[in-house]
Amino acid sequence: MEDAIRDHPLWAGATDQEVDCAMEGLEKYVMTKLFSRTFSSTPEDVKIDLETSQKIHLLQTFLKPEHLDIPAVLRNEASWLLAEKELLKINAFKAPREKLLCVMNCCKVINNLLLNASMSENHVLAGADDFLPVLIYVMIKANPPQLHSNLKFIQLYRRQTKLVSEAAYYLTNLVSAKTFIFELNSKSLSIDEIEFEESMQAARMTNKETEKEATPTLEERTTLQGQTDPGPSARSHDKEKSGASNYPYMDKEAGDLTIGDVERLLSVYKQVVTKYTGLCTAVKHLSLSRTEPHVTNLEARNVFLTQPEDTGKNSDQGVGQ
Repeated sequence: MEDAIRDHPLWAGATDQEVDCAMEGLEKYVMTKLFSRTFSSTPEDVKIDLETSQKIHLLQTFLKPEHLDIPAVLRNEASWLLAEKELLKINAFKAPREKLLCVMNCCKVINNLLLNASMSENHVLAGADDFLPVLIYVMIKANPPQLHSNLKFIQLYRRQTKLVSEAAYYLTNLVSAKTFIFELNSKSLSIDEIEFEESMQAARMTNKETEKEATPTLEERTTLQGQTDPGPSARSHDKEKSGASNYPYMDKEAGDLTIGDVERLLSVYKQVVTKYTGLCTAVKHLSLSRTEPHVTNLEARNVFLTQPEDTGKNSDQGVGQ
């Protein structure tokens, strides 16, 4: 695609930076439009996302930094929290580049933590042996939604020329961290096997009890639905009353629109212009019809006011004669 752009007459004198910007814009536009068809597009992806999220949720209840052999000098809650926030942003974007930036920002926060520790605490950096455990712990604390699908999306649809050097290193580490968590067992951690199994079982029981308390019974659901759900006809009436059915694009974002929406949007636009023009004409005629009688009355009053003066003059003339 880059060669096609360079060969096009319109881009004959373009610089490398201009072509790169064009490629970035094209990637973002295309992938945003195709996002619903390309992101988490298979049942297998959905399954892995769910299993990964559920396992992380269990690990959150008992996993500690020492279980991952993270040195005390690297246990900085403020830096971890900042890295978690950056990683959690990944699901807010639809373009591969923006998702990759979230990954890189998260990893850079961790990398800065390691550098600061090495300078202030005289900690000898061990490379990936220090970096990966902290990244795994941050990932578990954050539990970003659809982690597997997000990483797969970046790998598949980010330009390969951009998945090099620092970006490739950070993305590879994040994929490794996700795989480690997905396959994690007692042997993966510095924890007794029995303690690990008991902790996981306790977490499962806690989750089941929480879900049971949060899920209403059939009778409660029926009662609640009767109280809150006015029925399809009422919902339709409310929708028509609010005008939502006439303005289906009010809650849409630019990225949600498709090429097929253009024709309908044009039709809606023409209707709005026609109604607006007709309303303006009606208001103008109404204003004129209301002001014309006042003008007539004013003229009549002026005539009435001048009559005594004329009459007086005539009278004087009559007396003089």
